[in-house]
Amino acid sequence: MTFGTMLTTMGEGMLATIGIFLLTLLGSLPLGVGIMLLRTSKNKVVSGITKAFIAVIRGTPLMLQLLVWYFGPYYLFGWSIRGWRFPGLLLGFVVNYACYFAEIYRGGIESMPIGQYEAAEVLGYSKAQTFFRIIMPQVFKRILPSITNEVITLVKDTSLAYTLAYSEVFSIAKQISASQTSFTPFVIAGVFYFVANYVVAFGMERIEKSLKYYN
Repeated sequence: MTFGTMLTTMGEGMLATIGIFLLTLLGSLPLGVGIMLLRTSKNKVVSGITKAFIAVIRGTPLMLQLLVWYFGPYYLFGWSIRGWRFPGLLLGFVVNYACYFAEIYRGGIESMPIGQYEAAEVLGYSKAQTFFRIIMPQVFKRILPSITNEVITLVKDTSLAYTLAYSEVFSIAKQISASQTSFTPFVIAGVFYFVANYVVAFGMERIEKSLKYYN
């Protein structure tokens, strides 16, 4: 296999990796808000169950969770898992990262001084207006570095898709390396992950700087 053919073949895997990354972000960022609201619910049963669920997700390997989401429907209910590979894979990534984002959101909101809420109440803001117009803009600035770390981790975690034999850049690199007895595919994959993380870090840094309006 020539170097050009190798790049072309791995290019398809790179597109698949980018797809997993983007779809996971689109699903996990808003889902994290919902999980955070359940976690901070005044209903102790709801908050307790959500807290336990988050603990399980954060306390077990993502690789194991992917296997559970993929094979679970078959072993638990006897359902056919034909065509379930990508949906199960995506569900595993989204739920896992949503739980991490939920805890980041919760930490950011709980770090806000109570005086912010009291001042908003005095000014006649409703709870919804206080949350979205006053609290959230400040929380977003505080949690952005933590969000950036998780997004960078997600880029690298997409390699775990090989667990379900999904053809992304890392699994294709392994296949080519085994068939060609060459380390070059792993170098190409490593360069891809590095460049992707650099782009993510650069973009998030620009966003962070743009929010420093006090400078």
